[in-house]
Amino acid sequence: MKGLILCAGRGTRLHPFSYSQPKTLLPVANHPVLHYCIRKLREVGVNDIGIVIHPSQVQIPPLVGDGSQFGATITFIEQKEPLGIAHAVQLAQPFLHDEPFILLLGDNLLMDSLHGLKRVFSTEASDGVVMLSEVERPQDYGIAEVQGGRLVSVEEKPRQPKSNLAVIGAYLFTQPIFESIAALQPSARGEYEITDAIQSMIDRGFHIAHAVTTGKYSDVGTIERWLEANRWMLDSDLGKTHQIGPNSVVENCEIVGPVLIGDGCVIRNCRLGPFVSIQNGVHLDNCAHIENSILLENCTLRDVAWKVTDSVFGRSSRLTGNLSDNSGIFILSDKSSIRMPAAKREEP
Repeated sequence: MKGLILCAGRGTRLHPFSYSQPKTLLPVANHPVLHYCIRKLREVGVNDIGIVIHPSQVQIPPLVGDGSQFGATITFIEQKEPLGIAHAVQLAQPFLHDEPFILLLGDNLLMDSLHGLKRVFSTEASDGVVMLSEVERPQDYGIAEVQGGRLVSVEEKPRQPKSNLAVIGAYLFTQPIFESIAALQPSARGEYEITDAIQSMIDRGFHIAHAVTTGKYSDVGTIERWLEANRWMLDSDLGKTHQIGPNSVVENCEIVGPVLIGDGCVIRNCRLGPFVSIQNGVHLDNCAHIENSILLENCTLRDVAWKVTDSVFGRSSRLTGNLSDNSGIFILSDKSSIRMPAAKREEP
């Protein structure tokens, strides 16, 4: 069995951060989302992995390499136009051949193992499996209809959902999926939808099974979901503790875990946490309180007298200030800089 990870999406909802790097490389608990996808495949014994990228995503191949760091073999496949998930799968057919394969979306983070997906495939002798999860806003997802324990239909972002079971971006397919994709027409948004291909297989009499997960997951497609994924990954990895990387200096700080601090950081006179990820080379000095935030490489915060929360600081960004407001929220682009003036004093 092979694995396929799709990374060619533009990530427009994560601007400005996805301007300068693919969204699949944005860190959750200081590790790129793509790395978690690769590790999920390796956990279930998948060694031969294809990664679909856009030609402009030149940062991905050097970071992933040939896969040896994961005990895998990596093949890169280019998708030059954003024509949908099904189109990306079709481009990967020469790599996949006729073998069963697990398909993951490269911006999806799953807590549960993929063992359930493989187990259902084996026990039900199915032609494919989709992973489902209950969601609160089914109109925002591809939604599955299950009758008598059997998947009978899937629909992308339905106005009137037939259930609250969403297709969450983990699939197992066999060779007939390519025949269904070849017969597709573009959807109203101009893409070849994988939900349409799945429905085609069902209509042609193939058995598409399903596995329902109760574990947490996120598509890391917006700033809010990125912060949410960071919270539950930190909680899973560290609990109430904190971790400080080598060559980092932390002095006179109060740390409320989970907090993850990378390598080569200098942090003095700060209160941190909970739920803070700090990448390598970050400098923090005299920060009253930072919580539920992500600080990317080499950013600097100095003399911040108010509470910073729900914030993301881009690479090499800077924040300097001396205000006494109770809280502040900032979304700073890569290499951006902000300087806050001191609060005005009233004349006696």
